[in-house]
Amino acid sequence: MIITRRGFGLGAGALTLSACAGQLPMTGSRAATPLADDLRPVPDAGWSAWIAAFRPRAEGQGISRATLDRSFAHAGFVPGAITRDRNQPESNRTLEDYLSIAVSDERVAKGRAAFAAHRGTLAALQSRYGVDATVICAIWGLESFYGERRGEVNVLSAVSTLAYEGRRASFFESQLVAALKIIQSGDIDPAHMTGSWAGAMGHTQFIPTSYLAYAVDYTGDGRRDIWSDDPSDALASTAAYLQRSGWQAGVKWGGEVGASGTPQGRVIQPQAGGPQFAVTGNFDAIKRYNNSDLYAIGVGHLSDRIGGAGPLRASFPPDRYGLTKDDRIRLQTRLTARGFDTGGADGVLGNKSKSAISAYQQSIGQVATGEPSRALLDSL
Repeated sequence: MIITRRGFGLGAGALTLSACAGQLPMTGSRAATPLADDLRPVPDAGWSAWIAAFRPRAEGQGISRATLDRSFAHAGFVPGAITRDRNQPESNRTLEDYLSIAVSDERVAKGRAAFAAHRGTLAALQSRYGVDATVICAIWGLESFYGERRGEVNVLSAVSTLAYEGRRASFFESQLVAALKIIQSGDIDPAHMTGSWAGAMGHTQFIPTSYLAYAVDYTGDGRRDIWSDDPSDALASTAAYLQRSGWQAGVKWGGEVGASGTPQGRVIQPQAGGPQFAVTGNFDAIKRYNNSDLYAIGVGHLSDRIGGAGPLRASFPPDRYGLTKDDRIRLQTRLTARGFDTGGADGVLGNKSKSAISAYQQSIGQVATGEPSRALLDSL
């Protein structure tokens, strides 16, 4: 069975979301949010017993005792990894909401700046691997906000905790063994092997097994360093991944039907009444990185925007409440003006916006449903 780089369940929600968006799996934040207490390693007798039983299995797969001793010297049980793994909500996010987050004005602007700053490296990677430079940059933007949010969780602690917990024990034990092999190779030391609560690492969020299969030492320093502030190795590793996933040089990922320059390909419409897209085999190569149509469209459209293209031409239909995106933005803006914090005004009604709606409804004597409506908007 082929396991994609993110095939262990993060799915289409693995973005850094705006404050007013719903709670979906996160990659962690290097720049802004302190590491949550429940994501710090703590002693746990059950975890320690599991590690003791695991060590002979690891040695049987080529991991030395010295590597095991060094790797687990400061590792521990991470309760927050289990909590997050068990409580991942099912995502019914629409394409419109997804793109509002994945291709926000901020992400586009930062993407153009990042592309300009690393133009030489990205152009060289396109030449070497055949993968569009803007697509490489777009994946970087979706996975870690161009390196700003790479994750600070100790990967050994996280994946060993999830292997010990047992819900997906075989998968996470394979990630743990792979992580130990990475340490044993000298690419990174245990203390600096950090990432998400589920073990995705570096600028473009590789899981350990995919790192072993695809990571590249582009800088030539003898280490495949996807954690460094210099993103070169991570970007090269992503390009190598896409090339080996079937990327065809010189072929676009796809594009909006009716827009200029859209290639021939099969037509998909992820949201009823919304834009249609003609997609090529390179769309499927992106899905090997994250097996989601929304993710692949997000990468493709963000790459187009980084390259200078404008927004989608077709509009999206009103939501199930009869509200358009502009209506939802007005609702958030008006609630904020009344002192009910929605966390921002992007048109995506996530948990914070729903809490603000509930608080407003209570303030005017209504039942606090948290549900928007045209009447609610008109009342503000």
